[in-house]
Amino acid sequence: MRILFLHNNFPSQYRHLAVALAKDKKNQVVFGTKNRDPNLPGIYKAIFEPSRDAHPTTHHYVRPLENAVLHGQAVFKLTEKLKAQGFIPDVICGHSGWGPTLLVKDSFPDTRLICYFEWFYHARGSDADFDPAEPLNADDIARIRIKNAPILIDLYTCDWGLSPTYWQKSQFPKEFHSKISVLHDGVDTEYFKPNPGAKLVLPNLDLSHVDELVTYVGRGMEPYRGFPQFIEAIAYVQERRPNCHVVIVGSERVCYGKSLPDGASYKDLMLQKVPLDLSRVHFTGSLPYGQYLQVIQASSVHVYLTRPFVLSWSMIEAMSTGCLVVGSDTAPVTEVIQDGENGLLVDFFSPKQIADRIDEVLDHPTRMAEIRVKARKTVLERYSLADLLPQHIQLVKDIANNSVSQYTTAFEKSVSQNLMKNL
Repeated sequence: MRILFLHNNFPSQYRHLAVALAKDKKNQVVFGTKNRDPNLPGIYKAIFEPSRDAHPTTHHYVRPLENAVLHGQAVFKLTEKLKAQGFIPDVICGHSGWGPTLLVKDSFPDTRLICYFEWFYHARGSDADFDPAEPLNADDIARIRIKNAPILIDLYTCDWGLSPTYWQKSQFPKEFHSKISVLHDGVDTEYFKPNPGAKLVLPNLDLSHVDELVTYVGRGMEPYRGFPQFIEAIAYVQERRPNCHVVIVGSERVCYGKSLPDGASYKDLMLQKVPLDLSRVHFTGSLPYGQYLQVIQASSVHVYLTRPFVLSWSMIEAMSTGCLVVGSDTAPVTEVIQDGENGLLVDFFSPKQIADRIDEVLDHPTRMAEIRVKARKTVLERYSLADLLPQHIQLVKDIANNSVSQYTTAFEKSVSQNLMKNL
């Protein structure tokens, strides 16, 4: 089987799937991407580059679409080269939204296309209007609607789609639900596993003496992931717990949502606003996977906050290591965490409640031990890569062979009734 993957950032969601398919010598795996590094065994990486960025005079509603078209055009040119080399894929797997998948059915009209549908934008009822302190205006509402244009083209064009959670699938138009499966990327539970009694020692940070360690992980530091609320919560915790330390993993940038003017960072803003004992707050920046694993294995309590938006891999990975997760009572989190069962839930907008629940965890380690066990059990039962990767592989084979109905019947039988209610 010949498989073409398309994603701006190699390998991203396709890391495990692409590697697994490449291990089969009967397969030929090509990965179209803008990212020149790194490389993975058995995968031929084909680079595409848009000819330019969207023009600054383009209407700002339409710039994302223009950029998507430019990406689609770059991929189209790449596919013409692949065809000239004799590569005609049996199936294409691509991330929808940025544009690489827009024109591939014109390049390969007889090839089946599976799109990864991560998010569909709404002005009301999810992330955009979640914070009452940030009301939307008419311009915002119109811009958000138009942002879906390339995704709608993919929804129409693709042969099949998948979303990682029921919450994320529910954001897409109902008329397309019949061609979208819910299938999480999966977490390597053998890698992300508990290490009882672990203490945190990194190359530039030795916390081996610390017994109370609060952790927070994000790609950036931004309101979408509750960074301001977390910093305010830490101020309460420090007042009560003089020996508690905090480790914050992530870059000083905004990945989702609006940036501050003049290049200011939310880290600087919050540290100016909230007085903290910075000798007990440690910003590590982004970490290699091995060091990130050490952080969550050593964690006493892990805080994960998010607007009703895309669910981060980090929350599932933390649960897999047996972390006690204090999570926001928001849609993507509540699909996974039941309060008091496999984690604790808090009001996203209440730093005091976040701090209170951190205290609750640290004050009752014995009572929390069972919740930690159930957190890992949740991941083993529902998000284990060992179980989900074969389903991803089977999906690719079924779509390539045009036998998806058999796949969906088997898959949906494996889904528990309470999760199906989220559809």
